[in-house]
Amino acid sequence: MACVALILAAVLTSASIPFLGGLFVALCALILLARVPLGPALLLACYPVLFSSLFLLSRWDGTWQSPALLLLRSLTSSLSAVLLVATTPYPDLFAPIARVTPRILGDGLFLTYRAFFALLSRAERMWVALRLRGGLSGRGLPRDLRYAGEGLGQLVIHSYDRSQRLYAVMQIRGHSGRVCGCRHWAEFSAFDLLPVAFGLAALVARFLVGTR
Repeated sequence: MACVALILAAVLTSASIPFLGGLFVALCALILLARVPLGPALLLACYPVLFSSLFLLSRWDGTWQSPALLLLRSLTSSLSAVLLVATTPYPDLFAPIARVTPRILGDGLFLTYRAFFALLSRAERMWVALRLRGGLSGRGLPRDLRYAGEGLGQLVIHSYDRSQRLYAVMQIRGHSGRVCGCRHWAEFSAFDLLPVAFGLAALVARFLVGTR
């Protein structure tokens, strides 16, 4: 988390395209070093670009530097977040957040993050089942929309039923009122020096480049 914070500080305050490009390549190397698949990581990093494309077009001043600068900022920032999520267990991501936010907000973020990927996996399986059974054949738009709507309704009912079962299981197991109660996220080891040193190097390099 400290590494990502330092990288974001360097990215958001830099206006150097070569520096941002070099930092992006360095992050790709760090992802490979962490044994995270580079292809899926890059695809996830490109996701925010879809939402910032209109902003990129609105800020275009007739040159390629401004869109390239904004594009590299968004790509580098999102890639650092992908690296954090891919290398950190999600209980450790939300444990420090739960310490500084109200209890219901921290636990809600934790459970929502976990449930999102579970529902996403179920929606993918449901989509494949609809296609295999001829529900989404592409031969009639009203028919396909009806089946898609029925599938979405089943997904909503499943998510509500899943939340009720999860709450019942938490009550049976003696839920104490806090989900993210672990403390090992704050433990520091020698392996943590590499990402911290990387973030510090990125921030120092940003100021060195900015002074030239």
